[in-house]
Amino acid sequence: MSKSWRNLAIVLFAAALIFSGVAGEKLLALTDESEAQFQLYTEMLHLAHERYGSEVPYKSLVYSSIQGMLRTLDPHTNFLTPEAYDNMRERQQGSFYGLGILVSKRSGDLTVISPIEGTPAWRLGLRAGDIISTIEGEPTSTMTLDEAVRKLKGPKGTQVNVHITRRNVEKPLPFSITRAEIPQNTVRYAYMMTPETGYIRLTDFSRSTTREISEALEKLEGEGMKQLLLDLRSNGGGLLDQTVEVSKYFVPERSAIVETRGRLRDSHQSFLSNESDDMLDLPLVVLVNNGTASAAEILAGAIQDHDVGLVTGVPTWGKGLVQTVYNLSYGTGIALTTAKYYTPSGRLIQRDYSSYYDYYNNFEGGDEDDTPEVSIDSPEFETDLGRKVYGGGGITPDEIVEMPDGPVELQPLFAKNAFFEFAVDYESRHKIADTTWQPPADMLEGFRTWLLAEELFESDDLETMFAEDDAKAFTERQIHSDIFTAAFGTEAAHKVLAVGDTQIQSALELFDKARELLEMRHQLRGIPNQKLVKALETPLMQGQTDPVEGGERPQ
Repeated sequence: MSKSWRNLAIVLFAAALIFSGVAGEKLLALTDESEAQFQLYTEMLHLAHERYGSEVPYKSLVYSSIQGMLRTLDPHTNFLTPEAYDNMRERQQGSFYGLGILVSKRSGDLTVISPIEGTPAWRLGLRAGDIISTIEGEPTSTMTLDEAVRKLKGPKGTQVNVHITRRNVEKPLPFSITRAEIPQNTVRYAYMMTPETGYIRLTDFSRSTTREISEALEKLEGEGMKQLLLDLRSNGGGLLDQTVEVSKYFVPERSAIVETRGRLRDSHQSFLSNESDDMLDLPLVVLVNNGTASAAEILAGAIQDHDVGLVTGVPTWGKGLVQTVYNLSYGTGIALTTAKYYTPSGRLIQRDYSSYYDYYNNFEGGDEDDTPEVSIDSPEFETDLGRKVYGGGGITPDEIVEMPDGPVELQPLFAKNAFFEFAVDYESRHKIADTTWQPPADMLEGFRTWLLAEELFESDDLETMFAEDDAKAFTERQIHSDIFTAAFGTEAAHKVLAVGDTQIQSALELFDKARELLEMRHQLRGIPNQKLVKALETPLMQGQTDPVEGGERPQ
């Protein structure tokens, strides 16, 4: 095995040294200079393996050296271990074989958040709040979430044996569950938020996304949708071809969606929306945040540049590097940056990454208050209607709307999984019948009593936590949502949380502007010289504010 990993080191390092020679999966010959560097690397690899103070396998040395090498290129060129490569392909396929449950680690326990309707776990009666204590006799308490998920997945038709610990049930319950195909839906939610407003939450772009979007739009139009709120928050991207295909529902046919530009000739490509009669052509508002990246930024940028919808939220991540995935030896791969993404108006989506610390520290897992605003020196571009949009990285919304954190004093409740545990217990005792249910007036007091009975907090702690009215309102809404998760699933729970989502509520107030923008877009049709639209004197264009100063500062 050690010899095979030493051989892999040779193959991978040679490939990386000459990655500029990758074309049609053929490698150019090593130059004299690269041969010398290659010899130095192999000497170092051998020396570390043979002489280091403790035993270190070739595999560890190979993987570490590859990751170190790739850090000299850019933040998004990534080496894919066999596990990572398999996970990437699984996400892109849109389905996998498993049980059909959403799980998470809660207070160290592998907890069922919600069974997916129609799946094996749902048919066997697994419930929200169930704790999977063992998988094939092995305790889950020592597993990471990824390790547990890998054990639950497997070939179609095979069985997995688990033990479930359930509240108010004395002994663990044994289940033998047959794995089946489980869809990985990228349209997480699609429902009518108001009698006229459809809402779609799109979390990813996989092989099934176009079909899912088509079905969601057909469903919402059948329910009377007159305008759409498209939520792309925390959508990290995915497959470019799906992004281009999905765009036909939102931009005019044969419109530019994105352009790629790179060092090699074949990396220069322009992508247009398909010829189709499927364009929604309704007032559209798009929600983005600092987790909106890559393919999601492409879609948001195309919608903004073609003036078919308003973008709101906070500036997006700014991930505009194109990765081409190459197969390597031993089941590994590399996602190699080969070009950059540009919006139809010519904006570069990728933001500066000269400092990796700033690149990740300001965004990844960070506060939206840390989101950098557009500088007055940011390059300006024009949309189809002549509105100003700004480059410099990411998509800057037409209306800035921030998302404040929940009350800080309630964080200990999340840390101890108190909201969810109480909600599961409450729902099991009261059996909520339908989604018209509202929390009773004494819900908060009942929660206090439960927290004390479970000995999770002292009375003085609770007085501090619930001293402010906003903390009380937040608590009641969170409990309401978690009860609906247990009783009806995650979409019903999302409807509850949306009421307190300041970005969503602010977006709902933008549809008059979105409608006005769309009407102006309609006027553009048939005008040969698009610059003539600057003569269109409308309140929307005259009142356009600088994107970093317009809008409210909400949740």
